[in-house]
Amino acid sequence: MATVAGRADDQVIFARRIATNVYRILLGSPASELNVDFYESDRLSINMQTARAIGVSPRWVELEDAELLYCAQMLLLPIIAFAIALAFKLPAEIAVGLIIIALAPGGATSNMFSYLCKGDVSLSITLTALASLITPFSIPILADMSMNYFMGSNVAFSLPIGKTIVQLFVITVIPVILGMLVLSYWKNAAKKIEPVFKWLSILFLLLIIALIVMKNAANMASFFAQAGLATLALNLIALIVGYQLAKLTRLSRPQSITIGFEVGIQNGTLALVVAGTLIGNNVMMIPAVTYSLIMFFSGGLFGWLMSKK
Repeated sequence: MATVAGRADDQVIFARRIATNVYRILLGSPASELNVDFYESDRLSINMQTARAIGVSPRWVELEDAELLYCAQMLLLPIIAFAIALAFKLPAEIAVGLIIIALAPGGATSNMFSYLCKGDVSLSITLTALASLITPFSIPILADMSMNYFMGSNVAFSLPIGKTIVQLFVITVIPVILGMLVLSYWKNAAKKIEPVFKWLSILFLLLIIALIVMKNAANMASFFAQAGLATLALNLIALIVGYQLAKLTRLSRPQSITIGFEVGIQNGTLALVVAGTLIGNNVMMIPAVTYSLIMFFSGGLFGWLMSKK
């Protein structure tokens, strides 16, 4: 409930002011448009649950959660990947591949996991949209830095930063814009087909796993021997850190699940494009392959455990 603390000189005027603001909120006026004047000793405090119920603050909450995700996703996760690469003494190309997969946010895959496991889908999509605006710039710069660190400046492979930014912008930002347009103009139709897409999401996840295994069947044992333990460690740490950070900040359970998935579920396809197509190094693709397989099983286990609590 909304509570008002403090005192006003004229209690009648003060009560009318409160009544007017409550009336405007109920009519749908955004909080930023409310005309609230306080005496120096007066404070207005609105419980977050009540604010959500009357439609005042969802965007505020999502932006706060986005800041948390960026701290974990854009800063902490690459640092964890870097530490794992050093701890496991990975070969240079495998180490760079591990950094690349850590730089590729989950995208549609993390959205599907949040949807299937009853996370905050709206938050998940919002974070995907925001991350899509950053990754075209962060991936080329940080991947180039990791190549220089692990492989030195005299290497046969390079990453043209400007060209890569443009290509990643096309890959990551345009699909998000198209999805937002569909939801804006055909909202009712989107709601009607939502149950169908839930089952299609499950089939799509299984199809991705099958295609990855089929394409790399001959080399799968070698891939896991080279990068399996490192990518497993990165994946588990990412899931746990994302979820625990959300819990420490007292976010809701659906939001905590979503942030766990957003941090722990990476975009293996995007990492494969960066390593295999933009850089042109097949060895760097190995961590993306092993991580993509591991995260489906660990993500499913994580979702199952969350449903049991």
